[in-house]
Amino acid sequence: MNGPYDLAVIGGGSAGLTAARLAADLGARVALIERDRPGGDCLWTGCVPSKTLLHAAAQVHAARRTDRYGLTPATGPADWTAAAARVREAISRIEPHDSPEALTGLGIEVIRAEARFTGPRTLDADGRMLAFRHALIATGSSPHLPAVPGLDDVGALTSDTVWDLPELPHRLLVIGGGAIGCELGQAFARLGSNVTIVEAAPRLLPAMEPQAADLLRRRLGAEGVTAHTSAVLRSVRPASADLTTADHTEHTIALDQVLVATGRRPRTAALGLEAAGIRTTDHGFIATDSRLRTGNPRVFAAGDVTGRLPFTHVAGVQAADAVLNALLGLRRRLDYEAMPYAVFTDPEIAQVGLTAAQARDRYGDAARTRFLPHEEMDRAVTEDATDGFTQLVLDPKGRIAGATVVGPRAGEAIVELAHAVRLNWTPGRLAATVHPYPTHADGPWLAALAEVRHNLTAHRSHTMTSALLRLRRGVLR
Repeated sequence: MNGPYDLAVIGGGSAGLTAARLAADLGARVALIERDRPGGDCLWTGCVPSKTLLHAAAQVHAARRTDRYGLTPATGPADWTAAAARVREAISRIEPHDSPEALTGLGIEVIRAEARFTGPRTLDADGRMLAFRHALIATGSSPHLPAVPGLDDVGALTSDTVWDLPELPHRLLVIGGGAIGCELGQAFARLGSNVTIVEAAPRLLPAMEPQAADLLRRRLGAEGVTAHTSAVLRSVRPASADLTTADHTEHTIALDQVLVATGRRPRTAALGLEAAGIRTTDHGFIATDSRLRTGNPRVFAAGDVTGRLPFTHVAGVQAADAVLNALLGLRRRLDYEAMPYAVFTDPEIAQVGLTAAQARDRYGDAARTRFLPHEEMDRAVTEDATDGFTQLVLDPKGRIAGATVVGPRAGEAIVELAHAVRLNWTPGRLAATVHPYPTHADGPWLAALAEVRHNLTAHRSHTMTSALLRLRRGVLR
């Protein structure tokens, strides 16, 4: 066994890579232990391939609507081989940044092995014993298959394996109407598949604002996607599936492929957590405190394995905070309420902070919302994308406690609102920043301006401003 590493990172996904790079920048002796290949789900099966496929599907969708601009529209299904090749190309262009060679060049020792704790400060990496001063668990998560009769026998796809499809499925059943199910379901529909989405909750995207989820369902329906919500999937067979909806109606869905998108489970089974004194939650996630320490104060955790918000950007900031807390003894804590996230469907849906329902639960009638339909936003009109909206959620002091943006580039527009939530801005503070015209970021700005105008014309404010104007008229005569 060599001398102890300052930081042993288990897992080479988004959290693990961020942690290893930052620790190396700080001058630490770092080992990155990854059983497969660096890059994790985000590079190989998640963010990069899915967003590439979504972009390809958007181009196909646009090509089918060119008659609006005097061109002959495209027809028929897209070439899946070409779309899949574009996915592989995007991965190959990004992969070198995460390669073992690139990491080694930063001073990180990359060890390809399965890691297992053998004690509070020791690891076994496929027979090689490692000692550490601190460790970070960043092993991520894997797709979860629900207990549906027959599902194990049909070769169901997941977000990990869908990229290996040899051809575009004619009929695709998507189990799960969350972000992954809706994104991939819309993409395959636009490429030419007949898509059915089955969701157990009363609506698609259960964590998002209801009006956003309803808008997306209408858009999916207009694009030929059938969505069943409040649905119980009773059984799956190679060519069909049976389900029952909330009104007790029974349906049989014809299918060629099944894509499961019903959530993910943490990868912890092989870690030997007990040997290191590390506890898990009832759902199997690594239990951490506000500083991302596990039950072993020398071991931290970041990313999906913590059970917090399961997004790449969250994993990255968790990892950075964990490294600073571990190596420098800081006490950094993340504000998860100010953490933005987006669903990259068309329209995009982005959210930060409290939803309207959460604000009412917390503040009662003192919570308010400011709603701006994008029919009132000029950039949305120019692009014929007026079915979206911006909503600000306000706390009793009139501060922005949450927001939702639905429309093109919502994932970009939400960033400013994440600042507002984190810094307790009022709409007036947001409105004071001049925005370029016309942009999709006008939605948050116009919503803030609408709230400012409302406050100025409220009875008390209106009385004060009217009195001031009368006084000014007298002075300037």
